[in-house]
Amino acid sequence: MLPCLIFEDEHLLVANKPAGLNTHAPSPYAGEGLYDWLRHREPRWASLAIIHRLDKETSGVIVFAKTQAANRSLTDQFTRRAVHKKYLLLTDRPIPRQPLTVKSALVRAGEKYLSRPSHAGAEEAETRFLPARQSVGDLFGKFAGVGSHGAVLAEPLTGRTHQIRVHAAEKGFPILGDTLYGGAAATRVYLHAAELTFRHPATGEEMTFRAPADFGADARLGLRAGLIDPESTNAYRVIHGASDGWPGWYVERLGDYLLSQSDQSLAASQRQHLDRLVETFSARGVYHKLLQRQVRKTKPAETSPQLVLGEPAPARFPILENGLHFELSFAEGYSVGLFLDQRDNRRRMLTGHAGAGFSLFPPGPRSQPLEILNTFAYTCAFSVCAAKAGARVTSLDLSKKYLDWGRRNLALNQIDADGQDFIYGDAFEWLRRLARKGRRFNVIVLDPPTFSQSKESGVFRVEKDYGRLVAAALPLLQPEGVLFASANAADWLPEQFLEQLGQAIQTANRRVMQEHYVPQPPDFPITRQERGYLKSVWLRVR
Repeated sequence: MLPCLIFEDEHLLVANKPAGLNTHAPSPYAGEGLYDWLRHREPRWASLAIIHRLDKETSGVIVFAKTQAANRSLTDQFTRRAVHKKYLLLTDRPIPRQPLTVKSALVRAGEKYLSRPSHAGAEEAETRFLPARQSVGDLFGKFAGVGSHGAVLAEPLTGRTHQIRVHAAEKGFPILGDTLYGGAAATRVYLHAAELTFRHPATGEEMTFRAPADFGADARLGLRAGLIDPESTNAYRVIHGASDGWPGWYVERLGDYLLSQSDQSLAASQRQHLDRLVETFSARGVYHKLLQRQVRKTKPAETSPQLVLGEPAPARFPILENGLHFELSFAEGYSVGLFLDQRDNRRRMLTGHAGAGFSLFPPGPRSQPLEILNTFAYTCAFSVCAAKAGARVTSLDLSKKYLDWGRRNLALNQIDADGQDFIYGDAFEWLRRLARKGRRFNVIVLDPPTFSQSKESGVFRVEKDYGRLVAAALPLLQPEGVLFASANAADWLPEQFLEQLGQAIQTANRRVMQEHYVPQPPDFPITRQERGYLKSVWLRVR
């Protein structure tokens, strides 16, 4: 089970939503919310339904229905106010010493809601507040208070948007971090859904689910800890720039090491934070890489990450992702051997499950292995996942060094590289050659660099030439085969990316039967301060 999951049966899925994650995606091309991320992750979760919502910065217990019957039952219970909810909030203002009940009508005004006297025709919001005493310590787990801050237990008797936040502010104790409603600035909104009680939709049994609050923990790390299973993955992004409060600074955990990246040398505050991360992850060493625009004009030794803390890493060291092993290196230049933002897409290849109702591979026994073409294969991470799923993979790349690296990655996972194909050369040239030979593939992976140049095909710019790449690949894609297309050009809008793909497919007299668009994974959070850059789509093409 994922770390964030509290309970699952054939009717329900109960989770502990991390702070900093929406319940659902706010727009089609924004980062996935917990609901979207879960629904597309496992086939048995494809019919998940949202019953209630938690704000992005609110953590805690949330329930999803897995069947229509469960959806109807839970929706009815929420509508009849038969569901009992308990929240914990933290404030730096004086807290009520006696139980307090607030009733009002909530009126939307831009991004916020205003509390107005109840009146006929208005939907009423009602919240009960109580001081959080020691007697409820079991409910709140590790929470023991922070400085002079006070804890308040909130029991919303209705389910209006923002009602706890509005009512707490109205009575003079706005939630810490909730600057929208007058709370003091903090690293998160300190509101946690601690307990949820309802009747099971099938048995009628009363069930209570709890998630202890840990307000002393780093919410940014909590988001990763809730969604990434440490037993199967130890490589992910820990700090994603402005989205995590550090504009221009990016930090990744790579197994036993941390990799820091920015366009400047480390500041004192960044070094102090890295010291804390070293302790959190028991990291053996920390490297720092200067982000540069003119990478191709510099030598590998000048672009390689440099050791800044701890002990040096071996020339090659392994990491674990989705239960598979990959070799990384800090001594090979600008790139270390794996792009972490494709982790969820590699998992889709590994499991054969692109999204809800979208299976990559046909069901049932196969007389012949599936054929996968991985263009711009780099160190063949997608190839490892496909081969582990039982496919025969052709890996195509312009670098012999990286293809050899890919062979080592296959060997790390007990996959015989001799059973796979490796092609060294220009992608466009080889797509033409393979088409002339009549080769056909069940799945084709297109994940080109933003810019490249070769003698055979000249300059390739992703925004300008992606359609040309798709057109070259389509003759090799079997009817009803799957095309995976990805691009990381930050200034290229998702709509423009999808439009260019669609035009190329239509021009080739092919038709999209199924489509699943996915943004970058949750450890690369998309915010107003840190825009999304990675665009990926799985397409079944007739």
